[in-house]
Amino acid sequence: MNKKLKNLLLILGVVTVSLGALSGCGKKDSAESEDNDYTIKVGYYNCDHMTAAPIAKAAGIYDKLGLKVELTGNGKVPQAMAAGQMDAGYIGIGNVLNSPKNNVPLVIGANNHEGGSYYLVVSNDINEPKDLLGKTLGIGSKPEEDLSWATMAKELNIPVEGSNYDAINMNSIQDSYVALKSGQIKGYTACDPWGSMAEYEKVGKIMKEYVGPEGDMGLCCAFTLNKNFVKEHRKLAEKLVQAHVEAIKFMYEHPVQSSKMFAEAYKVPEEVGLMTIYKKTATIGRTITWKMDEEDAKREIKARQDIGSVDKNVEYEDVVDNQLLDELKVEDFDQYIKEKVDPIFPLGMSYEDWKTKANEIDK
Repeated sequence: MNKKLKNLLLILGVVTVSLGALSGCGKKDSAESEDNDYTIKVGYYNCDHMTAAPIAKAAGIYDKLGLKVELTGNGKVPQAMAAGQMDAGYIGIGNVLNSPKNNVPLVIGANNHEGGSYYLVVSNDINEPKDLLGKTLGIGSKPEEDLSWATMAKELNIPVEGSNYDAINMNSIQDSYVALKSGQIKGYTACDPWGSMAEYEKVGKIMKEYVGPEGDMGLCCAFTLNKNFVKEHRKLAEKLVQAHVEAIKFMYEHPVQSSKMFAEAYKVPEEVGLMTIYKKTATIGRTITWKMDEEDAKREIKARQDIGSVDKNVEYEDVVDNQLLDELKVEDFDQYIKEKVDPIFPLGMSYEDWKTKANEIDK
């Protein structure tokens, strides 16, 4: 091979490598540009377990992280995610656990609420559990497949099976509260603010609180993402998980501001918002959390499988992606609570003491 031909081939090789590098940069720039223009669709229920979503929006956390988020609060989040109409959502664990069986591409990116603060709310004329027999209750038409109801019913020594009641489905938890207030039903199962709201307006009372399977914490609901969204917009998915973490921190560190944001989002009095945030962060435990506890999650999965409400073949690894939290290297939740929350709001402090301290912080 002569010298001129060698030089020509060398030049062509350099040009090819350069064009390849430029092509790679172009794809990267294109992906980043697409992410910058992408509006993320996030959903949540009208349940206080999902409070991080409206707080992330109202506190400007999404904006601070450069995220364009369209937030929707309604009871159809799992269906919307299943149809590919939503990128992420705060949804009950039962829907997530059944997603593999239903060929729905969902994955848990972080914990959200580990348990507790789920209630059996009854009208004021219900004096003891047996008074509920034969009454119209908003507990779903198959309450025996609902772990929270089944657990509370057993602890109250009343039948679990729906055939012992006029057990009906409700469109939303808020509808259950309205039905109780108007005398159409005698009780319902719900998270807050619809337990606190009943007591605040004196239209009902909390008869029983569900903590978790076997009286211990489990995995109530989670911050869940569509797998396709994670695959196509990994950086956005990571930022979204970061926003979730920052929103939870905001709840613990600024309870009064959080309560006002909650009250606005859920259309309830600010006092109900305060009662709700207090219960979530300072009573039975620090139940709002981003920490994924594998043991608690597996306990929840087994309990739900035992009563037949979720697929018996699903396993923890099928629905959890710990990499998002790991890659972000977020602060350890327990250490965060120990250093930033415990010194100010000791677990178990009275509501009045908590409210006084909270108002001092958020003057």
